[in-house]
Amino acid sequence: MKTNQSDKLNHTVACWSLVLLLAAVFFIFVPQGRGAGLLTPVNSTDQPLEIRDHQVKVTIINGFAQTEVTQSFYNPNPQPLEAIYALPLPQEASLSEMTIWAGEQVLQGEVVDKDVADQIYQKEKDQGNSAGKADKSGYQRFEFYVYPVPAQGEARIRTVYYQPLEIDTGIARYVYPVEEGGTDEAAQSFWLLNDQVTNNFSIQAEVRSAWPVTQLRTPDYPGQTQQLGEGHYTYEWVSQGGSLNRDFVLYYRLADNLPGRLEVIPYKPAADKPGTFMAVLTPGLDLQPLTQGSDYIFVIDTSGSMSGKLHTLVSGMRQAIGQLRPEDRYRIVAFNTTAWDLSNGMRTATEANVQATLAQLDTLRADGSTNLYAGLTMALTSLDNDRATSLIIVTDGVTNTGVVDPKQFHQLMANYDVRLFGFLLGNSANWPLMQVICESSGGFYTGVSNTDDILGKIMQAKEKVVYESLTNADLKLKGVKTWDVTGTVPKKIFRGEQLVLFGRYEQGGRLSLSLDATLTGEDKTYVAEFDLPDVATETPELERLWATARIEELDCQKNIGKLPCGEAKTAVRDLGIAYQLVTDETSMIVLTDEAFTRYGIQRQNQQRVAVEQAAQTARAQAEVKNYRVDQAQPMFQHNAPSFGGGGGGGGGALGPWDLLLLIFPVTGWFIHRRKRHGA
Repeated sequence: MKTNQSDKLNHTVACWSLVLLLAAVFFIFVPQGRGAGLLTPVNSTDQPLEIRDHQVKVTIINGFAQTEVTQSFYNPNPQPLEAIYALPLPQEASLSEMTIWAGEQVLQGEVVDKDVADQIYQKEKDQGNSAGKADKSGYQRFEFYVYPVPAQGEARIRTVYYQPLEIDTGIARYVYPVEEGGTDEAAQSFWLLNDQVTNNFSIQAEVRSAWPVTQLRTPDYPGQTQQLGEGHYTYEWVSQGGSLNRDFVLYYRLADNLPGRLEVIPYKPAADKPGTFMAVLTPGLDLQPLTQGSDYIFVIDTSGSMSGKLHTLVSGMRQAIGQLRPEDRYRIVAFNTTAWDLSNGMRTATEANVQATLAQLDTLRADGSTNLYAGLTMALTSLDNDRATSLIIVTDGVTNTGVVDPKQFHQLMANYDVRLFGFLLGNSANWPLMQVICESSGGFYTGVSNTDDILGKIMQAKEKVVYESLTNADLKLKGVKTWDVTGTVPKKIFRGEQLVLFGRYEQGGRLSLSLDATLTGEDKTYVAEFDLPDVATETPELERLWATARIEELDCQKNIGKLPCGEAKTAVRDLGIAYQLVTDETSMIVLTDEAFTRYGIQRQNQQRVAVEQAAQTARAQAEVKNYRVDQAQPMFQHNAPSFGGGGGGGGGALGPWDLLLLIFPVTGWFIHRRKRHGA
């Protein structure tokens, strides 16, 4: 029996409302965490150091961002002290520079083995010499050490890092994360944190896109925005003082009805040296709304950290369940120290079942620790292979009870074909574990910031949950020799996703990229052929971005047991030193020129930074280059989806999204942080 347009609309509105109501609850009540800032031991008798100035400069050009942070620290004590500054770790960030100004001296950083950096820094401190060090503390934060900050004097440091950006449904999202997620309890009990900026606090951003940009938005930081061209915007926010406890989130929206496309950005310093490429695949696919009854399994965290939020969570779920159609089914699994089936199995959304579930929701209490594995295991029992199943996980903490080994999560998820959506609350949440869970099943995950536009988060979830997806997706490269192309097979591609690949190549020549997948039971193949150049010097930063993606891949392989721990550590260390990246195995030591000579440390990073800065100067003076490679023979026949229109995503008649805008007057957009580097 055919479904008429009204039924389709009602079903889409119902499904969307379900995600909207639940996500609004989760996203609005993200717990406030500590911010970035200076650390002082709890038992210290010294006066805490001050952050006098904090200046952030962001440059976004064609798919990747450069973030430059300059700070000055003041020591009010009568003796010199060490400054320790913590910054939540931006995922996929490649820390490339650390410079310290100490009086007349300028100290710059070089990446070496972590143990070597620790020894040198301590030795320089003991001798009273100026030095600095940058460490990566797991997946949670960067830590910067500066010595000495003179008695009643200042020290100034500058750090630079790069990161790739992805675009989802025509919206790009950049985050400068300063609000910590509160997941490192040991650190919180050891350190006092000063996140106050006493003087100048400013953020500047420049967006330069080869594709037209229609809007730029920065929630919570109402600065001055200026449009300089079709794809060129600047932004500035200035304050006298403030706190480093709110993330800076910047969204920019591409024009509607842009084509599905393949863009390839190369870097090859010379004909006789290997090249690096970044391929950005923006599918234009005819994915249609789901019209049949669907199954929804909600895995909700009720651990002690949810205290204060659980009542509102229950209220939102009461409303959400009431939006389902009788042919839809739902299940609610709650977990803290253990897991339990709150809905007593999969329930059809009849009035009687809904009322019984609402009574069960009222019994929930927030307490205990976080046993995510138990919640997932229970949620994955008794699935119906004949129905589309969406598994929605929301947690605000790090799993710390029961099974915590990522290998077991990988083994669990690899056995199930579900549409998995993970939401991580807070910058310091355990994204490596969620990455394992999602990549094992072809799902996606996203981090949630208090500064994100709530409705934008929900829009992104809606686009994935209620539309068809490509399944059995497989990416292949043929032609010129390539190697170490980052990632695994994507398995599923949801509406609006953008796939980002990094790789290396030997010499210029013809390369073919193909995407094989299944859409509504029919096999599909999408192909593009293009040339990689023998010499391309415009984007040397790509080498660091590739190495960072490769390191992330090695860590993931180690976590799921595909790569021995020792081999992974050695490979990460070697990549960190070769491409001058701060990793779990390497640190950046900051010394004077004389000290580098004394310790016999080669100036690899100094040379690399000089090449990068020269390229940045040249790019700033030139038109932004469009790197699309499939103009002559488009890889896709449809436009890329967008919230405004394109790819079947709306436009024209009033649709379900427009109706919901009338009900929920919040504006904004969101891009998910799904890891997708594969070929």
